Amino acid sequence: MIRLDEDALICDFAETYHIFDYRSISATMAARLAVGLRENSRIKLLASDRKASIDTVLLAGIMDRLSVLLGGENAKLIAKNFVSLQQAEEEPYGYETPEDFDSAWAEMVTNNE
Repeated sequence: MIRLDEDALICDFAETYHIFDYRSISATMAARLAVGLRENSRIKLLASDRKASIDTVLLAGIMDRLSVLLGGENAKLIAKNFVSLQQAEEEPYGYETPEDFDSAWAEMVTNNE
């Protein structure tokens, strides 16, 4: 985590544990404390390549749904700002018939064996 962003780790330690110099504690203790940081800490968000905590993303999604219900199709949506571009570019797909699904399932099972 230190290699990822030392400043973020220092800020998280100071905020959570009131440790302003992580070098004053043993490496083992620093590792234990780093694991115990909350999921929306700076360093854990960076490590998981997320822009916001899952709670924030869920609240933004709820806000978007409410905006669409009240404001119609022209409502400004905010949840997309928290989703990485890689996730946003994935195209959804479906099946026309149950038989199409069954054949795709059988093909997937065959390819994974």
